[in-house]
Amino acid sequence: MPGEILDNQGRGEASWRWPAIHPEGRKFGAIAAAVCLLTIILGWAWVAWPLAVLTVCILAFFRDPQRVVPQDEHSIIAPADGLVTLIQKVPPPRELTIDDGSDTRPISAEPVTRISIFMSVFDVHINRAPIGGIVRRVVYIPGKFVNADLDKASEENERQHVMIERGDGLQLCFTQIAGLVARRIVPFVKPGDIIAGGQRVGLIRFGSRVDVYLPQGTEPQILMGQKVIAGETVLAQIGSAGVIEGIAQ
Repeated sequence: MPGEILDNQGRGEASWRWPAIHPEGRKFGAIAAAVCLLTIILGWAWVAWPLAVLTVCILAFFRDPQRVVPQDEHSIIAPADGLVTLIQKVPPPRELTIDDGSDTRPISAEPVTRISIFMSVFDVHINRAPIGGIVRRVVYIPGKFVNADLDKASEENERQHVMIERGDGLQLCFTQIAGLVARRIVPFVKPGDIIAGGQRVGLIRFGSRVDVYLPQGTEPQILMGQKVIAGETVLAQIGSAGVIEGIAQ
């Protein structure tokens, strides 16, 4: 019956709607639209049409659709839209395994499974939290802008590490990596913030990659070449053994 099917905000009927444009992208869209309008006024139709297409592309890049987040405390959720390009055992980022002088317990340096998600310019670029908890560290590292699809991008490119700690002590980190076209990582959170799983935590302009480091004892439930959706696709399930190992580090 009408009114019984609810949308993500808990009201009304479920239906498709145009994705919102994130505020970070509105200024770029407005600039492109203003330049396009100026060329129309000047009668430069041959320039106006490409600028009109560019305006639409910019707005599409910064689209921010609603997502239905799995309500399961054992789920590790994809932080980015895109293609799973790497799944491998590696040590966590060194910057998060050392004592930085704060009260935050560093993450274990033992190798864990890293899942790399490559975002093309056609993907949604809003990044979301893989789990809920407290943001313990946000570490920005300047670097190069090589192809984000390459393995060495995790060590050489401009990047930002984010560590989240749950109430039970489980720690998880993920890394936003800039690529060939991406030239800026935009964070939405800072150390001390309390966030929910699937909450928006940042974006990368324009096209890039996100690495997720699974806690010890956690195995991925996705495959190489799989497309994932930020805030919806479950990358892995944290079982009781995984939680105990994560806390014991």
